[in-house]
Amino acid sequence: MRRLLFTLAIIWGALHFQSCHTRVAVENPEPGNWLMIDTPVEASLRGLSPVTEHIVWASGANGTWLRTTDGGKSWKHGVIDGMDTVDFRDIEAFSASTAIAVSAGQPAVIYRTTDGGDNWQKVYQGREEDFLNGMAFKDDKIGYAYGDPINGKWTIIKTIDGGETWIRSENPPKAVDGEAGFAASGSIMVVDQDNLYLASGGKESNIYYSHNRGDKWAVTSTPMVQGEASQGIFSLTIIDNSNIIAVGGDFQDPSNHSANVVLSHDNGLTWEPNKGNTPSGYRSGVAYYPRLHWVIAVGPTGTDFSANGGESWENLGTEGFHTVKRSKSNGSIWASGADGKIATLEIL
Repeated sequence: MRRLLFTLAIIWGALHFQSCHTRVAVENPEPGNWLMIDTPVEASLRGLSPVTEHIVWASGANGTWLRTTDGGKSWKHGVIDGMDTVDFRDIEAFSASTAIAVSAGQPAVIYRTTDGGDNWQKVYQGREEDFLNGMAFKDDKIGYAYGDPINGKWTIIKTIDGGETWIRSENPPKAVDGEAGFAASGSIMVVDQDNLYLASGGKESNIYYSHNRGDKWAVTSTPMVQGEASQGIFSLTIIDNSNIIAVGGDFQDPSNHSANVVLSHDNGLTWEPNKGNTPSGYRSGVAYYPRLHWVIAVGPTGTDFSANGGESWENLGTEGFHTVKRSKSNGSIWASGADGKIATLEIL
């Protein structure tokens, strides 16, 4: 009996130590530095889609696309269909071989590759007046591309076959005169199951939402800074089925940090300011890292992070980026910016 009790005591002690050790190891993790990665391009990169910590695609000015399959040690790159005057400001990747890129401005086009970028097929040609801002996908089949209002209505097109074909919505939401979207980071629309959220800026900064896959839409106002063409929401991220975070500000006044983050705690129905420190300037991209419950926001004046769902923010440095994205595998955070800049976030 004494031997049994002694053995049980050792086992309990080992398990208790392991539990405490594990808890201490992850109790207060912090974001570290951005680990800058050499790329073979100098274009401004606003399109970014990390699939895993090894497979990452990016796109941007001068028709540029690039892809790594070894975490940035080497890159494959080129110009989409020879379109070296077109800015592909958003890209959605599903694997090392398949990705979709959308242009901002004219021509309004969407291209798709299934062979790792060797060949790109044009899968959508918009109207002459279209200005697309980005894409948002529910999964590897169902996705949406969105653009500025035309004749008082937002431009929304949908795919149900992974981007091979696209259909223009017959019932997009109505826009306010002087309202528009921002093609800064490809993230003013997010999708969660049947729920779609589309953010705006300019004269007003609103959230348009649909809880039935875009069949019907409603709109709600936000307290984000607004009123000028350079002001409003520039990026959205979903925490869970109740909580959503929007960041933005005024890109003409990038150091101004007033009213640059708003939160929803009721599935996008209402929005309110955060309660603590705001991000330290205009922020064009935001991403949620569920493994550690972090929110990371980036912009031209630096990076900020929140560990409490966006209520308060701490500055991580002044390195500027356009966009920040979490990998689809949820294992890493990546950012991209001007002059071919790409980085991954160190976790301490």
